[in-house]
Amino acid sequence: MPTLQVQNLEGKELREITLADTVFGITPNTQAMFDAVMVQRAALHQGTHKVKNRSEVRGGGRKPWRQKGTGRARQGSIRSPQWRGGGVVFGPTPRSYDIKLNRKVRRLALRSALSQKVVDGELKVVENLVLEEIKTKGFIQALEALNIADKKVIFVVDANEDFDNAYLSMRNLRNVMLLSVETLNVYDIMNADVLVLTEQAAKHAEGVWE
Repeated sequence: MPTLQVQNLEGKELREITLADTVFGITPNTQAMFDAVMVQRAALHQGTHKVKNRSEVRGGGRKPWRQKGTGRARQGSIRSPQWRGGGVVFGPTPRSYDIKLNRKVRRLALRSALSQKVVDGELKVVENLVLEEIKTKGFIQALEALNIADKKVIFVVDANEDFDNAYLSMRNLRNVMLLSVETLNVYDIMNADVLVLTEQAAKHAEGVWE
């Protein structure tokens, strides 16, 4: 079972915590993680793109010239695709980009991503994210104490914790994000350099993602 040191925001090691082997200690399934990322990236497409085909563009009701005798190629409409201002051939139309992924695979992908962070040494556990005041400078000092000031970091909290001051202090920082255990996702985990869980969030994750 993975065992990590619990630190406070001053970087001091307080105690050890044993993480659930079923969530943080499985063999990462790379295919499940790939599929989960593809689903999330596909969901970013709005699917509202639209072009007009020859039946939708304005004009072109009259045949531009007679069929025979002019020496020119026959034309039925000035809104055919080869004409300037004509309709578009095989252009994009509104559609859904959603990809279906089974619930078991989604959960496997998340557990795999968490386990991979443990394997790579990119997962930390802090006691809590309680700050006495809203101060970005103070939060930067906490990042420096944890040796993650120059990294892309995701903090994960339990929704019932006190983290309001911490959130307001970090929201102006470019490479820092805060998520709850329930909103944690594979894409954000893999996109981050370091994942930092509060002690309560680490325990709560066992019940949510097992």
